[in-house]
Amino acid sequence: MQLPRATLLFQSVVGSQAYGTATPTSDVDYKGVFAQYPDDLLGFGYQEQIEQSKDECYYEIRRFLQLLQVANPTMLELLYMPADCIRVQHKAFALVVEQRHKFLTTKCLQSFGGYAIAQIKKAKGLDKKMNWERTRVERKTPIDFAYIYEAGKTMSLVKWLAQHQYDQSRCGLVALDHFRDCYALYYDTQNGENQTFAGQSLGFKGIAVEDSNALRLSAVPKFMQPAAILYYNKDGYSLHCKDYKSYVDWLANRNTQRYVDIQGHQQQIDGKNLLHCRRLLDMALEIATEKTIQVRRPNKDFLLQIRQGKVPLETIITQAEEDIARLNQLFAESGLPDEVDTAFVNDLLLAVRRAV
Repeated sequence: MQLPRATLLFQSVVGSQAYGTATPTSDVDYKGVFAQYPDDLLGFGYQEQIEQSKDECYYEIRRFLQLLQVANPTMLELLYMPADCIRVQHKAFALVVEQRHKFLTTKCLQSFGGYAIAQIKKAKGLDKKMNWERTRVERKTPIDFAYIYEAGKTMSLVKWLAQHQYDQSRCGLVALDHFRDCYALYYDTQNGENQTFAGQSLGFKGIAVEDSNALRLSAVPKFMQPAAILYYNKDGYSLHCKDYKSYVDWLANRNTQRYVDIQGHQQQIDGKNLLHCRRLLDMALEIATEKTIQVRRPNKDFLLQIRQGKVPLETIITQAEEDIARLNQLFAESGLPDEVDTAFVNDLLLAVRRAV
């Protein structure tokens, strides 16, 4: 690892390796902190963050302290890393570690708990791509978005055709003037190209074909009476096509190892995502009650069971909701400051720079 014109202050293995939840396929991720040379700080060469790869990222000490001020969970964890994860620790960085407790504030309620709350709520929703296998994998056609008005009632075209034992290929549509996406529907009860009405051949084209996105129109004899009025929800069909394409693209690119069948729920969820939601909630509870952060998780076996889908989703959500209900009160009673003192952070930044 090379940093341009900078001193490496800290480097650590992070993520699942540090939490104790790594699997055989888990990557090894690194994060760290560096101090840029004074000339670059004074000139135009300042870099607040350097991303070596998707698995390795470093933060300039000023940016690092700014993120600590807003209780960024990833940055706070760097101050509490297990010894076996630390690869580099400069003496100047020890000045920050010595004062790490001052960065634990009530802002952690939102930075740790808030993220977990949002993700747990998403896990309850069925309109997630991870659950689309059961509801949206089928590619629909315009016929599925067509509705019939007949005798003062409305129903889906699919139901109407089945009720009358009609074949859509024997239908003829004529667009109605001044009625957007509305059509008169005619039906060839004789089903034959040589059949006629008032001396005119029918030859209806049907409503839609499998590989088309539009309805088909037919020439209809002038005095023939329509069987019904059809409304085509074109906007609904367009949205379905957009959603379906999004689903297909996601399905092709997703990391299938992250998606597991939840026990007793018959749906797929992002196991890694729920693992981290539970971890963040636990950390938020510990910050409020113990005033510390345990990076190496004592309940790592339970977290791995969540990732593997061995814990019922109802159990995960119920426990999370109970903890979420307690968090506001726990932080209110924690005695933690609402924010980090700006003068303290400024003095600490200067002290670190002088010690490099």
